[in-house]
Amino acid sequence: MKSNEFLPMNDRIRYWLEMSDYDFDTANAMLETKRYLYVGFMCHQVIEKLLKAYWCKLSEEPPLKIHSLSRLTEKTGLDRHMTEEQFDFIDALEPLNIEARYPSYKERLMKSLNIDRCKELLRQTDELRVWIKNKL
Repeated sequence: MKSNEFLPMNDRIRYWLEMSDYDFDTANAMLETKRYLYVGFMCHQVIEKLLKAYWCKLSEEPPLKIHSLSRLTEKTGLDRHMTEEQFDFIDALEPLNIEARYPSYKERLMKSLNIDRCKELLRQTDELRVWIKNKL
């Protein structure tokens, strides 16, 4: 399938949900194999795709092709319902998408991601993903 923008709304939401669930499973697999950099990256992807699923609930327009969690949260209006802890977590996840891609950040990021931090990222990702899914 080339694009999901031409699917009916429920199918578009399901597409993003399935991709998010796959990414969450991948994040857990990365933890098991001690690929901590990718745990953070995949946690970001989980939340990004759930925000895009929520976008599809609200609009016939396809989601913005952006990776900024804070911007997606704002554009969907979910920011008006989030707790301070959820905002803080979005802020913590935000750089894990971009910084994982560039060598100048990669080494520094790898040093900050250990098993305990990754377990916490997964726990918080799971909490936020359940919260967003309940809004769908």
